Amino acid sequence: MAERVLVIGSGGREHALAWKLAQSPHVQQVLVAPGNAGTANSGKISNSAVSVNNHSILAQYCKDHNVGLVVVGPEVPLAAGIVDDLTAAGVTCFGPSAKAAQLEASKSFSKSFMDRHNIPTARWNSFTDPQDACKYIQDAEFPALVVKASGLAAGKGVVVARDKDEARKAVLDIMKDKAFGSAGETVVVEEQLEGEEVSCLCFSDGITVSPMPPAQDHKRLLDGDQGPNTGGMGAYCPTPQVSEEVLQEIKRSVLQKTVDGMREEGTPYVGVLYAGVMLTKQGPKVLEFNCRFGDPECQVLMPLLKSDLYEVLKNTLQADLSSSPVQWLENSTAVTVVMASGGYPASYKKGLEITGLSQVSEMGIQVFHAGTALKEGGGVITSGGRVLTVTAVRPTLESALCSANEGVAVISFPDAVYRRDIGHHAITYLTRTRGLTYKDSGVDIAAGNRLVDVIKPLAKATSRPGQSSLVYQESDLPLSQLSHYVVITARIAQACGIHSTLGQDLVAMCVNDVLAQGAEPLFFLDYFSCGHLDVRVASSVIGGIADACQMAGCALLGGETAEMPGVYGPSDYDLAGFCVGAVERGAVLPRLKDIMEGDLLIGVASSGLHSNGFSLVRKILERTSLQYSSPAPFGQPGQNIGEVLLTPTKIYSRLLQPILRSGAVKAYAHITGGGLLENIPRILPPELAVDLDASRWRIPAVFSWLQREGSLSEEEMSRTFNCGLGAVLVVSKQDAQRVLRLLQAQEEAWIVGSLAHKQPGAETVVIRNLEQSLKDSPGRSPDTSVLQNGALHGEHSTRKRTRVAVLISGTGTNLQALMEQVKKPSSSAEIVMVISNRPGVMGLKRASMAVLFVCQVVDHKLYGSRAEFDGTIDKVLEEFRVELVCLAGFMRILTGPFVRKWSGRFYSITLLTVFLFITSAALLL
Repeated sequence: MAERVLVIGSGGREHALAWKLAQSPHVQQVLVAPGNAGTANSGKISNSAVSVNNHSILAQYCKDHNVGLVVVGPEVPLAAGIVDDLTAAGVTCFGPSAKAAQLEASKSFSKSFMDRHNIPTARWNSFTDPQDACKYIQDAEFPALVVKASGLAAGKGVVVARDKDEARKAVLDIMKDKAFGSAGETVVVEEQLEGEEVSCLCFSDGITVSPMPPAQDHKRLLDGDQGPNTGGMGAYCPTPQVSEEVLQEIKRSVLQKTVDGMREEGTPYVGVLYAGVMLTKQGPKVLEFNCRFGDPECQVLMPLLKSDLYEVLKNTLQADLSSSPVQWLENSTAVTVVMASGGYPASYKKGLEITGLSQVSEMGIQVFHAGTALKEGGGVITSGGRVLTVTAVRPTLESALCSANEGVAVISFPDAVYRRDIGHHAITYLTRTRGLTYKDSGVDIAAGNRLVDVIKPLAKATSRPGQSSLVYQESDLPLSQLSHYVVITARIAQACGIHSTLGQDLVAMCVNDVLAQGAEPLFFLDYFSCGHLDVRVASSVIGGIADACQMAGCALLGGETAEMPGVYGPSDYDLAGFCVGAVERGAVLPRLKDIMEGDLLIGVASSGLHSNGFSLVRKILERTSLQYSSPAPFGQPGQNIGEVLLTPTKIYSRLLQPILRSGAVKAYAHITGGGLLENIPRILPPELAVDLDASRWRIPAVFSWLQREGSLSEEEMSRTFNCGLGAVLVVSKQDAQRVLRLLQAQEEAWIVGSLAHKQPGAETVVIRNLEQSLKDSPGRSPDTSVLQNGALHGEHSTRKRTRVAVLISGTGTNLQALMEQVKKPSSSAEIVMVISNRPGVMGLKRASMAVLFVCQVVDHKLYGSRAEFDGTIDKVLEEFRVELVCLAGFMRILTGPFVRKWSGRFYSITLLTVFLFITSAALLL
């Protein structure tokens, strides 16, 4: 028997729900309370004047009119307990209980819930005192620029500030000036996340979640995401930026976790759950939860719903989603454009006549009404801020947007405001210029990884007692034995006629991998195969191998030469190498049990490509029409491209062996094929993630050139190339500076990042500032056409960062500003240490959170004189090779000898001079 359904609400969302419900054969009539002009007497749909605020009256109305299902649209009735009250009265109602609706009604509750259940979200805190909130904004180690009224504010209670001053003003507006009324009695201050924002909704029966296609709302009033924040000026669905893999991750780590968590806390969540998600580089993170259909997201979801909405809602209420999958239209995109009143979201006129509605319906375009009313005597007039949502469903996003805009053009009312660029993020994503990838050059890293997974069991089946990975641990051997095997193509070397450097590449690949196990390389064997044995070429290659073995400190025991005409071309050859090393049983790396959150990563400079990514390099060279003999747009003056590309791989054995023996290194990643993204995770426990800052190391200009000419993405660069780091070491924070000094005595090395707990769904390796650092890398400005003519070549001088020590005595406000400035890739300075003359001050806590430099206390109370105190400071500065001293709120008078020694190299800093100090640091030297 067909039922009568009551929809609560008056907006475009409620019109869309009523429109979809009316299509069900199980529905006799759809009542909408209070409704709008679009839901008044439209087929099965009509409005009801029943009061929705008095739940007792509403329950009796439902019984009197045989309403079999109530569907609640907006959030306020849900938070007020409408579902609880109607259910208690025996009326079936779709939506979460008041307690479950706290996920939306209280931002503070929601954020605490996410923390309790390890659901990824921005860092945050809540406040009832505006001064505390402002202090948090000022002192936070992250950009705390998002200010939210904790309560319900009709979707408008969020301010994303441009800077700290604006964020503090938002706090005062919300809490003192009551911009959002009682909703702002508590505010939540959050970290500002970077990425693409999407709306991910699902049906939940309390156990099972059924995701809807991801959508994207457009909050700003004007095109280009300009103008004030609104309730939403349009939406599109689905979003191509959210792959099926990402959607499944959101389902697992956000939607299902939320429903499971609510059930575990005794509050089953039944209804529609809406997660506003930011797609960050660390993975999807929740911005906020809503407990109902979004508006205008609902207006693009309902037209794409293939299933009967009434059946879906019933199955949800009966906990039967798992056996009744929800179906959606395929190969279709929906776009809705909101038409708003002039002056919205501030004050606006009402009662303006709307024309063109009948013509639009003939165009196959659906118009959902929001702020509309029937005019006495006929016609439709405006009665709200958001007036109409014009929705088109077409095979493509572009065609759907075009049709929706055509519909908007037909409709008219005075001073109408609307956007013409709904979906512009997706269109940019779909039409972006796709750069080259390693796969384009014929190398599929993902396929290689899959092969490794397939053959692992085969290799494991051959293991012998005592074997662990590549390491044999046998009781009759004082040392374990280690072997490695590698094959290198020599195509570029053949084309350039340079063969001697390949020997070092071959040895380095093997030896550096042996070192990564903590082992000392003992001996090496080579294999040389060719189509025709050219003694001159072969002797050059083998001579390079012998020289490299001497550099590595291992013996070249011999090898094999194979001449195979028909298999190789006459001038073609390949190399293979085999290295055996030894390591004490207790010194095998990585020491996974010792690696922990807060450990630092030290990067050791590469010499260039290090034999990796050459297939992609060749593809890029084809694109530029350059030859290996062309003058290099990177490298040293006088070098051609081939010579720079064949710069031999660095051998790290003599540099790293003493440090490895000291036990200070917990793990060592040899950055080879797979780049930074693939190699670093192999040495880490699964629960840890890496935060790298590319502005902290020198990136050779060859990488900038390859990225630019190949239009390579950041991910492709960091997955294919070493980007300037040939080795990455994991050390404790306490050992970091000692290890760094030992390395820097012989080689370029930097503290490049740190380890942190891995958030669910996040990437294991996040590299900040890579794109900007590639742009800033030396050698970016020369033009290829000029280089081809040989008129200009050579690498610009590398920017050297000035080593700065900051002396503090208190809260470290100026120190915070300095730290923020030096993080920028354009900065000419790096802070290497912070010294405080007072223990336990806030400034030390700020510095310790940065983790990338040393914090030291030199307590003036422990010294008999100022001269003795200053002498100690001087020794510490010398030890850390400090070049500039910055006094940032340092409350001690320095003695004459100290001032004279550091004359011209120390400065007293205020907030007004921070920027000038940092940007001119190199010039001051």
